Amino acid sequence: MTRSENEAAPKLRVAVLGCSGSIGTQTLDVCRRHADKLQVVALSVNSSTAFLAQAAREFGAAHVAVASEEHRHDAALADLPQGCALSFGEEAVARLAELPEVDVVIVALVGAIGVWSCERALRAGKRVGLANKESLVIAGDLIMPLAARSGELIPVDSEHSAIFQCYRGEKADQAHAIWLTCSGGPFFGRSRAELAAVTREDALAHPTWQMGAKITVDSATLMNKGLECIEAHHLFGVDMDFINVLIQRESKIHSMVEYADGSVIAHLGASDMRIPIQYAFSCPDRWDTPCPRVDFRTLGALTFAAPDTEAFRCLALALEAGRAGGTLPCVLNAANEVAVAAFLSGSCSFTDIDAAVEHAMDHHDRMRVESLEQLWDIDRAARTETARFLQARS
Repeated sequence: MTRSENEAAPKLRVAVLGCSGSIGTQTLDVCRRHADKLQVVALSVNSSTAFLAQAAREFGAAHVAVASEEHRHDAALADLPQGCALSFGEEAVARLAELPEVDVVIVALVGAIGVWSCERALRAGKRVGLANKESLVIAGDLIMPLAARSGELIPVDSEHSAIFQCYRGEKADQAHAIWLTCSGGPFFGRSRAELAAVTREDALAHPTWQMGAKITVDSATLMNKGLECIEAHHLFGVDMDFINVLIQRESKIHSMVEYADGSVIAHLGASDMRIPIQYAFSCPDRWDTPCPRVDFRTLGALTFAAPDTEAFRCLALALEAGRAGGTLPCVLNAANEVAVAAFLSGSCSFTDIDAAVEHAMDHHDRMRVESLEQLWDIDRAARTETARFLQARS
C-alpha cells in the first residue's frame, strides 16, 4: 500500500542513553527542534535524577533508567510523569536499548558501560547513533560483525560522521587515505617538559568544543584522537596506517577522505555536535540545520599541522595498541579511564596519564578478542594494575 503524499511519515521513536551529558543534552535539543519527526520514548542517566525527571516530563518519556543504584531513593524521582516505568542499574540501562517501541538508540554513555548497550541495541535490530567510542575501541572485533548482521550503526563523533559522509556515494576500495582531523587541544605546541606542569583547569579549557570533563582531558592528551583512530579502523575496515591524524586548529574541517586519483573530499561546517547527532537520525536525508551556519568569507584561514607524538605520548600509545589489536586496546582504554579520573581528582599529574597507560599495556599479554565477558575481566585487571601503579607513584 502506497503512503499518501499528504500523510505524515511516522515519528522515529528514540532512546537517549546518557541524556544528561554533553551529547545527551544536545540530542534532546535536536529532538526538541524536530518534534514533528522524533519522539523520545526512553531516557537514562547515571545519577542526575533531577535532570531525568525534568526531561521525562518535557518529552513524555515512557521508560527511564538510573544506572547508579545509590540514587534509588532520590526525591526527584517522585516527579516522573504518571505511568513512566522506572528501573535501576546498568542492566536496566541496557534493557532500554532493546525496547520494541524504540527505533533509534543514541548511545551517549561515557566509558566501557556503553559497550553493553550498543551490543544489545544492535542485536535487537535498532539503528544505533554511536557516541561511545569505547564500544569500538574495546569491542570493535565483536560489534562490527554484529552491525553487519543486525541493526545499523551510524557514528555520532563529528570526525567519524564526517568520514561516513565523505564515503557516501563513493567506492570504498578506491579510497587512498583517511585524514582524521584534530583541534590539537589547549596545549598545542607545548613541549613534554611544559606539559608536566599543566593543571586540571588548564586541561579543561578546550579551545573549540564544549564537552564533558573526561573527553576534554582526552582531547588535551590527544588520547581522544588515538581512540578515534582505533574507532575509524573498525568502522571503515581500514588498517591503522591508512589513517592520518591532522591538526586543524579551527575545527571547521571535521575530517577528509582522499581517493586514488588524488581527489580529497572534506566535510566542513560549524563546530557543533548537533549536526552529526541530527544526521544519525535523518541519514540519508538532511533536515534544517540546528545551529548557525559558517560564513567562509569571514573565517580568515584554515591551518594544518602534524601531531607531536613525542610530547603527546597518549596518541603514540593508542596507535600502538590499535596496530597490535586484540585485547590491547581494551587495556589502553581501561588504564586511561583510571588515570584521567586520578588526574581530575588531583592525585596524579598530566604526564602521569600516559605513564600509567604505558605501564598497563606493558603488563598485559595480548590475546584474541573472544567475548564481552573476556573483555570485562581484562578491563577490571587493567584498572587494578593502573590504580596500583599510580598509588605507588604518588
